[in-house]
Amino acid sequence: MIEITVRDFLAEKLPVPVYMEFPSNPSNRFVVLRKGGSGREDWLKSAMFVADSYGESLLEAAKLNELVIAAMDDLTDLPEISASKPAGDYPAFDEINKRYRYQAVCNITYY
Repeated sequence: MIEITVRDFLAEKLPVPVYMEFPSNPSNRFVVLRKGGSGREDWLKSAMFVADSYGESLLEAAKLNELVIAAMDDLTDLPEISASKPAGDYPAFDEINKRYRYQAVCNITYY
């Protein structure tokens, strides 16, 4: 599954835990990765991922977001991923959990 591949890659590259859903007992800094959609064209698969970077402040969330974007750029180091293109990032306060958050969106193409 591409979700596991991307999560494991980010977990190796980032200095914080990476989850696929909001953890029950979160630390101050962490990332939640989710797949926002997928497709296929000419036998190549594509997926959109959203990475939620959480920090103790908006600045800390923004700093972590930059690390996430850099790690997502490196996804093409994996043989099964042929492209990784950032689609945007923005602050997005988490109203439900009352936490500072930045979101980064990335489109990848993979085999």
